[in-house]
Amino acid sequence: MPMEVTWWGHATCTVEDSGVRVLTDPLFVSRLAHLRRRRGAVPPPEAAVAEAVLVSHLHSDHLHLPSLARLAPGTRLIVPRGALRSVPGLRRLVGLLITEVGPDDEVIVDALRVRAVPALHDGRRLPFGPHRSPALGYVIRGEARTYFAGDTGLFDGMADAVGPIDVALLPVGGWGPFLGHGHLNPDRAARALAALVPRAAVPVHYGTYWPIGLDAVRPHEFHSPGDEFARKAARLAPQVAVHRLGHGESVRPATGR
Repeated sequence: MPMEVTWWGHATCTVEDSGVRVLTDPLFVSRLAHLRRRRGAVPPPEAAVAEAVLVSHLHSDHLHLPSLARLAPGTRLIVPRGALRSVPGLRRLVGLLITEVGPDDEVIVDALRVRAVPALHDGRRLPFGPHRSPALGYVIRGEARTYFAGDTGLFDGMADAVGPIDVALLPVGGWGPFLGHGHLNPDRAARALAALVPRAAVPVHYGTYWPIGLDAVRPHEFHSPGDEFARKAARLAPQVAVHRLGHGESVRPATGR
């Protein structure tokens, strides 16, 4: 069966490869603090079904405890090293098999190998305090090699750190009118794509959540990043097939393997 990617919104994706389902950064709520879901329904219960869940970093829109509580007992939860100390609530998620990893660590999940790779992003749980956990991306290797970037900026050596890949799930925006340090916008994501040279890419982390009361502040930052990324990628990486998904939509990208 060909590998399949489903985008549920924000950084939440299901990657199904070799009969194994891997879920990324699950966020299954209509509202999170000052953010509300502006596009796409809250993912259905079947979105929480996976053999393994990858958490890229400790920010609450990526490591969301109520969403993780929806996972079935026995699910493998892979988190950045130090997460259990920084987020004590993880220990109350009964039945999950939690594994902490750092860059280049590898975890076997049934027929898949999951390798943690570096990311350029603030990995702390809160904006202030010690840096105890790295922000990570992951490469999922089965029939295809799928790179989930999490949250990251463009950094020197990115292609070498990630290695050869077939599919890239790249963040192209955010949840507010301005992107801070350590993020990819459409231009930087297209430049990352040109360096990574996968066969296919799916833009994520945009057009889902937006701060309450800021609908009129730079609304193009909410609506346009997916289209802007596709246009820029066509110029900088024309050999890569870009699949711009709607919320809840799936694609089986050609991987050539």
